[in-house]
Amino acid sequence: MSIQTEPALLRAAIATYPRTRALKEGQATSPLLRLDFADIPVISRAFAPMVRELRFDVSEMAIATFLQARAMDRPLVLLPVVLAARFQQSALLCRADSDIKGPADLAGRRIGVRAYSQTTGMWIRGIIAEEGGPRPSDSRWVTFEDAHVADIADPPWAERAKPCQDMLAMLRAGELDAVIVGNDMPDDPGLRTVFPDPAAAAEAFWQRHHIVPVNHMVTVSRDLAERRPELVTELLRLFRASAASVPPGDRGPPPASREALRPVIELALRYMPGQDMLPRPLTPDEVWNGLPAGVE
Repeated sequence: MSIQTEPALLRAAIATYPRTRALKEGQATSPLLRLDFADIPVISRAFAPMVRELRFDVSEMAIATFLQARAMDRPLVLLPVVLAARFQQSALLCRADSDIKGPADLAGRRIGVRAYSQTTGMWIRGIIAEEGGPRPSDSRWVTFEDAHVADIADPPWAERAKPCQDMLAMLRAGELDAVIVGNDMPDDPGLRTVFPDPAAAAEAFWQRHHIVPVNHMVTVSRDLAERRPELVTELLRLFRASAASVPPGDRGPPPASREALRPVIELALRYMPGQDMLPRPLTPDEVWNGLPAGVE
C-alpha cells in the first residue's frame, strides 16, 4: 500500500509578471510542492530579508544583489530563471532644462540612485564607462538606502541623502543633476532622458553584446537545494511552464539555462569591479555553485 505524502510547502517571494501569472494564480501546479506567496507590493523589499535572514525558501532577487551575496558567501543558490530583463538607458533622467546633452556630461555631476548597489544603476554605469563616458568615480552618487547585502559599503564617491529626502524632488529642485529610476518611470514633462535617443543606445548595446540586461532572477536557500534537490528541479519546471504561454519579446525569450545566461553573468562581473561593487572577484562558474547536479 503506497503512502501519500503531502506536497512540500515553500515560502516564496515572487512578483506578478506575465511569465509568473500562471504560477501565482494556480494554473501551473505540482504534486511535489506548493508555494506560499508572501504579500510584498514592492518586490525589492524582499531582497534584504532573503539575503540577511533567509526569510523565504524561494525568492526573486536582483542580479547585482545576488552577485554581492555570493561574494559574501551567503547561503543562496541562483536558478537559471529570468523574471525581469530590459534595456536600461531610459531609466537615467535629468531635468528637461538641464545643460546635460548626454552621458558624457555626467562627469562631476550629482546623480541620485535608490542604492549604489541597485542593478539598474550597475548596468547604466557600466554602459557609460564602456562607451568612453565618465567612470563611476568621476561623478558623485547620492544614495537613499544601504545595499541589501549586509556589510557591503558604498564607495568613497557616494554619499547618503539626508533622512526623508525624496530623489525626484531633489532633481526637480536642482539638488541633483540626474537620477536613475527603476521600473516606474515618472510621467513628468519637466524631465527627460540623459541618453538623447534611448532606443538607439539600446540597439548599440545589443549590437555589441547580443543580450538584454537582466534585472531579476530567482534564488533558493542553500539548505533547500542540498536537502531537497528534487524540489529545485520541480521549481524550474514550474517557472518554465508558467512562462511557456507568454509570447517571446522582440529579442526572443529570456535565457533559461546556465549556458544561455553566461554572457549576461560575464558582463555583470566585468562591470561590477570597476564600480567597487564586489568585495572579491567571482568567476561565472562560481556564480552557479550549489545548483543541483543535472540542472541546466
